[in-house]
Amino acid sequence: MRGMTRGNLRHIAALLLAIIMMTFGAGRAEAASCFYATSQGSTGPTNWNSYCWLDFSGYNDTAARSGAGQAMSYTLPDGTVMTFTLKISGAAIGGATSPSWSGAAIGNTAFLGIGGRPILYQTAAGTTTAAISNIVLTPPAGVSQITSYMFVAADGESSNEGESLTFQTNGGNWVALDTAGPISGSLYPPTSGLGTQTFTVTGLGGTVGASIVGSSTATSLNTTIVGGGLQGVMFAVRFASIRLNLQLTGARAAAADQFAFNINATSGGATLASGTSSGTGNGPFTAATLTTASALPLTLTQAMAAGSANPLTDYRSSLTCTNTVSSSTPLPTGAITTSYSFGALQFGDLVTCTFTNTVFPHLQLTKALGTGGRRFNTDQFVMNINQGSTTVATTTTTGTTTTVTSATTPQVMVSAGTAYAFAEVGAGTTSLLQYTAAMTCTNAFTGSSTALPSAVGGAVTPQMGDVISCTITNTRRAANATLTLVKTSSVLSDPINGSTNPKAIPGAIVQYSILVSNTGPTAVDSNSVLLIDALPGQMLVGTAATPTFTQGSPTSALTFNATNDIRYSNAATAPTTYAGCTYTPVAAYDPAVKFVCVNPKGTMAGSTGTPPSFTISFRAQLQ
Repeated sequence: MRGMTRGNLRHIAALLLAIIMMTFGAGRAEAASCFYATSQGSTGPTNWNSYCWLDFSGYNDTAARSGAGQAMSYTLPDGTVMTFTLKISGAAIGGATSPSWSGAAIGNTAFLGIGGRPILYQTAAGTTTAAISNIVLTPPAGVSQITSYMFVAADGESSNEGESLTFQTNGGNWVALDTAGPISGSLYPPTSGLGTQTFTVTGLGGTVGASIVGSSTATSLNTTIVGGGLQGVMFAVRFASIRLNLQLTGARAAAADQFAFNINATSGGATLASGTSSGTGNGPFTAATLTTASALPLTLTQAMAAGSANPLTDYRSSLTCTNTVSSSTPLPTGAITTSYSFGALQFGDLVTCTFTNTVFPHLQLTKALGTGGRRFNTDQFVMNINQGSTTVATTTTTGTTTTVTSATTPQVMVSAGTAYAFAEVGAGTTSLLQYTAAMTCTNAFTGSSTALPSAVGGAVTPQMGDVISCTITNTRRAANATLTLVKTSSVLSDPINGSTNPKAIPGAIVQYSILVSNTGPTAVDSNSVLLIDALPGQMLVGTAATPTFTQGSPTSALTFNATNDIRYSNAATAPTTYAGCTYTPVAAYDPAVKFVCVNPKGTMAGSTGTPPSFTISFRAQLQ
């Protein structure tokens, strides 16, 4: 008020406080809580929201001045219950709102908006002693014990000339935590006793700031409040905060994959905070947040959420943490883990941790049929994902006509930076020559730079985060006759071993065979089957050829005459007609023979699913 002195304002506040105390009367204090400031203020510390200020709305002067003192109980934000006994003697005091007056630092320039009545504030000048004893913290369910906590004391008014505050603890020596700046200027009252169990603030003339100090794991605290006008104190529990989040890079192995991430008490394993991913995006998701008054050893974990299709081992998980305040708390950076023993937070820590999950590359191959479906109802397809000569995933289709079942290989996790090919072969008698094939590939990791193959048999070299799916679509060709050849040889004898376990060495006699099949549904024109085979350079054929013609099953329906239907050529290039094969061998194994020409007679049958075939065989010598 205009013209009023600081003392006038203090006495008006004291009178109002006394009226409030008379209105509520005496009685045992109810369970209370503590309050965070709602904003930092112009001079508040960066970790202003790590202090939870004890509410003295339930202060009962009669009980507090009794021999037993007043039993106080606070349920802290992390579920911890703090209890202690408060005894008061000396000048009158009571609970007051913040700021205690217009010249106080806390509430005006720092720690704004603290709820309740966080200040024990004198209502009469003089000396007041506040003894807090038997401080007990009971941990929340699932936590075996509290190893440490920080009890905080602060100037709740302003220590001016002739005033003082003394805090005596049986806990850890007092440490300077933070300050609240004066409403103007830069004066702070002198202090002493940091590093000891007794901390003193000595008043200083003018507008002054406030000191905030802490003692770890105290069980009793004696405070002496000396007010020239009025004086006040505040107590808080110092909290630490940790937020755990999760984000993805790349794609999920399956859209159903979701992740649960937890902050657990290392001792007892109780989950103190948890979060779960959702949707199909990469996050980050709603964080698991723990604010704790006690220095509990913590473990950060993650697991697959219910309903996921893949195990957590399909993902590489790294953990990185940051702290917005200066602290010596060890922080992981890029730690490859799904369970990290974080240890205990230091009071005032504001830690943010993030699990980053990147899927190991996953591949999958699917078969589809184009217009018309299968050439033959018995046609089936073996779909393979190969790494070199090793097949890492496979499936063989079933079904008839246009129906394809067992069409997709299992999704397989593969190695980043390694090449894999997508291929198919015909199952049983199925001929892929009866189909045109096209392959399309997609990558669920839309931001990937991985080049995708576009042709059957093409390879991909995936990177972390890739989830690649390819489809080979086979469209049957028009009706046709398509001849295929398969060449084989077997050793009959050699110059050293004879016919007993013979070897393919120079001079060995081999049976050289050519299997000819018609994989198409259409018969071949009459007498049009012409086979002109270029002999391997190390093989000699001559008058000892003794050719044989063997029908396959089904039969080719062709006939063969060894006198008329086989000829030879010594030309440098292959003849284009049967008539062009004009050479007559002059030796049993004639080195002049370069080509063998076979022209069986008749109309070769078309296939009905199992190709009709014949085999022409003759003897040759290795040189």
